[in-house]
Amino acid sequence: MIVVDKKKYKMAINEVAKEVHVQVHGLMKEEDVEGYMIDLQETINKVSRQQYTFVVDGTHQTPVPSKVVPQLEQTMQFYSSLGFKDILVVKPSSKIAQVQVRNALERIKFTGTFIDKVNHSM
Repeated sequence: MIVVDKKKYKMAINEVAKEVHVQVHGLMKEEDVEGYMIDLQETINKVSRQQYTFVVDGTHQTPVPSKVVPQLEQTMQFYSSLGFKDILVVKPSSKIAQVQVRNALERIKFTGTFIDKVNHSM
């Protein structure tokens, strides 16, 4: 069930699989972040986080400028702090973005799983 469908991002709740999916398209700009955070909070408040897996689908994420890499780390750290049962991060199709995300996850000592693709997409 798609909960949020905006130009830059989508959010969905899969009650059968007990998953919350977020998917970012392209590069998130500073002016998009506030709306994204509000939508994210509203979406995750609809589920019992301890019973759900949080899936960050980075398939369509584009490489970020080097000055934005710290925000990428902060975002992944934030996702890790939300209290979900598990976190899956889907590798971006862009090899450069994939390396950026992998490096960010390593730097924050990410405890979730970095996967090639998600079994059921939005």
